[in-house]
Amino acid sequence: MTTIAVLADPPREGLVMQRLAATSPLTEAECADLYAAAVRDVCAAAANSGGDLLVNYRPDDALPGEGDSEAELRAVVSDVAEDARFEVQVGETFAGRAGNTVSHLLETEETPSVAATRPESLFLTRQHIDEAAMKLRRSDVVLGPAPEGRVYYAGFREPVDFENAYEPPALATLTDRALDAGHDADFLPEVPVVETGGDLANALVAIRTRRKAGRLVPSHVADRLEGLGLVVESEGDRLAVTR
Repeated sequence: MTTIAVLADPPREGLVMQRLAATSPLTEAECADLYAAAVRDVCAAAANSGGDLLVNYRPDDALPGEGDSEAELRAVVSDVAEDARFEVQVGETFAGRAGNTVSHLLETEETPSVAATRPESLFLTRQHIDEAAMKLRRSDVVLGPAPEGRVYYAGFREPVDFENAYEPPALATLTDRALDAGHDADFLPEVPVVETGGDLANALVAIRTRRKAGRLVPSHVADRLEGLGLVVESEGDRLAVTR
């Protein structure tokens, strides 16, 4: 059984999805609401899979402002993942926090396999998680590729060197770390992530077309985006979001 660690911050305005706020029409408040919806979708996918959900959050003294990170995240996921486990992250960088979590669970708690993901990986589904679990029976590392060399999911049966392991392109860096450690690597289908305005444009197209076709979408994010009056337009060979 795989433990899926969702590394999440409390959905506070100005703290989360800062790149998205800077590169799209969304305000910081709207980005915080969208992030909360993404936390719900990703945690629901993990909770409904064959694995165990672990919500990892940074300690309050490592974040700007005041608040209770654990309480805020518990309130967000309480109705979609009531059995979730919550633990504080340890580490200065995302790679450090992900690496500490994965290594601790594999080596100290002897968890069979561990995966790390983030709310920005909002297209992650239960099917992806269960497919990764099957692949982890044969391979030591399973990665979920995202556009531009990013990753939306990283599963491990054995630890690797996590120092700067998410250095862009993260997909290549993590693959190299796996191979350098003598491990086999396998891959999931490519899935979008949402970190920038360009990502949001592609996500909107995917969500709207999938909904029209009656296919699966990240429902909480889709509902949150529906009332924002966003329009996807073509700018040369790229898509952009306007209002």
